[in-house]
Amino acid sequence: MATFVHLAPAALAARIRRSGIRALSQGRGSGLGSGRGVYLFPVLPSYALTHQWLRELSRRSGPRGLVAVHVRLPDGEPVTAGRYSEREPEEKTAADAVRRVRGLGDKALGWEVFLPRAVARSEVRQVRAVRQVSGWRYFPGAHGVTPCVCCVLPGEYGSRRLRERRPHPEDGPPPASPVLLSRIEKAQVTGDTAALGEALRWYRLRRRGPVARLAPLAGHADPGVRRLLAGAVARWSTPGADGILRELAGDPVPGVRRTVAECLAYRPTPEAGDLLAALAADPDPGVREAVVEGLVHRGTDEVRPLLAALARDPDAGVREAVELLTRE
Repeated sequence: MATFVHLAPAALAARIRRSGIRALSQGRGSGLGSGRGVYLFPVLPSYALTHQWLRELSRRSGPRGLVAVHVRLPDGEPVTAGRYSEREPEEKTAADAVRRVRGLGDKALGWEVFLPRAVARSEVRQVRAVRQVSGWRYFPGAHGVTPCVCCVLPGEYGSRRLRERRPHPEDGPPPASPVLLSRIEKAQVTGDTAALGEALRWYRLRRRGPVARLAPLAGHADPGVRRLLAGAVARWSTPGADGILRELAGDPVPGVRRTVAECLAYRPTPEAGDLLAALAADPDPGVREAVVEGLVHRGTDEVRPLLAALARDPDAGVREAVELLTRE
């Protein structure tokens, strides 16, 4: 049996002792997991290495205080292991993951193990308090490195002084809409998708633009641009924004449709509700899972039949999303 530790909010300790650890959706770009599961780390002789994620996890929003949950898994349990920034983590058994991390020594900083399922109550061996000052912040080896203003949250100790000393480029006024439109036109001529994405990012953050000038980007050859366009117009109340999202909801790339579903979750317009209902029947399970959050957030009587249908979805991830979000 392989032994791991999972760091969880202290407020959940009683629930974990009673029913185990839920498999939560981690999302893309948030570590090794691209679906639902639980992050773990092997229990090593070094206390500091075993609990290295304490300080970084303590920085995140939510209940204060963490506990260490000791978990024992069968040696042959399939997991993925690697550094948090790796795009393609190694698929291993639980025993192999422990041996791999243990063999790294101090180089195991930043490593993690992802279990693509929930942890049963019988697999939880111990829930105990831990010292909250162990581990690293921001990234391993960050001590002594000039801090990045992006990583400092407002209200943190020394954040105002740091922002005054090292102002961030986004702290100033954003480019005017005519400037952004000229950049988009130039990027389309030169085929510079990076410049195109940067202009759309400013529209998402601070600006609103003429919908008619941006609508042609819904047919751009790069799906990344189409995803950025969905994020840019998702919070606009400008007439025509729903039309762009409707066109992107029929995109042939599932990732674009998934982005649209995520953007519609907090869009209050009736057209957005109709699009969510249409995407609830999407052939891609990732899109249907993204739709669940939007339906639950709306909480109207009209969405209950859709949620009931998704609760019987053939994909286990969609069914778990309905169960988890409706319970919460």
